[in-house]
Amino acid sequence: MSKRLQVLLDEAEYRALQKVARAERITVAEWVRQALRSARRRLPTRDVDRKLAAIRAAIAHEIPTADMPQILADIERGYLGGNTR
Repeated sequence: MSKRLQVLLDEAEYRALQKVARAERITVAEWVRQALRSARRRLPTRDVDRKLAAIRAAIAHEIPTADMPQILADIERGYLGGNTR
């Protein structure tokens, strides 16, 4: 089900939107819909506290690490079927 949204713009703003929409070969309404979708995608989807809690939980684990050159060498050895040490 579609809903109508009315937005009041002054003449100059509307003409500017028309010009941009015309350049993209879309209607002003479609340009506005795309702009609203884009703005909504930029908003965080979860609150900061939940994100920080997830990061803190992840770093609490013991994960084996090595220097990047060593990791790449191990990967390359695996691709070539070489010894793993």
